[in-house]
Amino acid sequence: MTALTHPKDALFAGERAFPTLAVCEHFAGSEKLINKAMQLQSEHGPVFDITCDCEDGAAAGEEREHAAMVARMINSDQNRFGRAGARIHDPAHPAWRQDVDVIVGQAGNRVAYITVPKATNAAQVSEVIQYIQDAARAAAVDRIIPIHVLIETHGALHEVFSIAALPAIEVLDFGLMDFVSGHHGAIPASAMRSPGQFEHALLARAKAEVVAAALANGVVPAHNVCLNLKDDKIIAGDAHRARNEFGFLRMWSIYPAQILPIVNALRPDFAEVADAAGVLIAAQDASWGPVQYKGELHDRATYRYFWAVLEKAKVTGMEIPAEAKQRFFAS
Repeated sequence: MTALTHPKDALFAGERAFPTLAVCEHFAGSEKLINKAMQLQSEHGPVFDITCDCEDGAAAGEEREHAAMVARMINSDQNRFGRAGARIHDPAHPAWRQDVDVIVGQAGNRVAYITVPKATNAAQVSEVIQYIQDAARAAAVDRIIPIHVLIETHGALHEVFSIAALPAIEVLDFGLMDFVSGHHGAIPASAMRSPGQFEHALLARAKAEVVAAALANGVVPAHNVCLNLKDDKIIAGDAHRARNEFGFLRMWSIYPAQILPIVNALRPDFAEVADAAGVLIAAQDASWGPVQYKGELHDRATYRYFWAVLEKAKVTGMEIPAEAKQRFFAS
């Protein structure tokens, strides 16, 4: 019997793999909150990533100590799944290089990614990326550390396609609050929450540009926070609109109660997961030639779409039909 070819090999050979990431990114800025987030991750599984925050978490004058704490937590046994990253200070802050030196120097083999805030142009981001990778080599880290970039300034938005095309970029995050404040009152405060954040023309334009730039370059677009901390319907509603109206594939959380509503809202539809499994099993049996499924013709274009559905189902903790799970995710 001919060995069955895996979807990744059949459908994406020779291409840069699109990152398969959790749909929720939870920010925590203190040791207590990072510890709490890691406990929740152990309970629910790696359905969300944890971003240990130096930018908003470190007290003035204590930046080195805070970065060392972040490195310690990333290295700890509590980081069971290896899905903890770090947001460093912005490139205009005197501590950003120190953050990199400490975190990469002490936890470079385990840090999941590094997030760069308040970038103003592609050249600046490129400089930060180079410094991070140089620090990794100096620490004998044998991998390219993934980079996430916050698009929250006029300059970054203007050069968003150039930023997305830089090496090692894994995620583009849209930073709503700083972006609104950068408009000097031209965008009202009501646009920092729904429905204004999705309907104000300047914000809709910015979000669409971020998503378009990310997806055109094989990068994951991540949506900003929801200001409501505890109302499941509001949180899930924001995640749903971000995904279905703008194409965001990931969203920030800033409070533990936001995590599961975001994950649940960004999961694929259960019926679509079942169809994805059925189509891909039939396609694999046909050596990835065209097949009929439920009276419809499918080929490589739909196979690629349905593979993305199955990958998203897996990272959001959904149950995948047994045969598809055994064929595609057994290793």
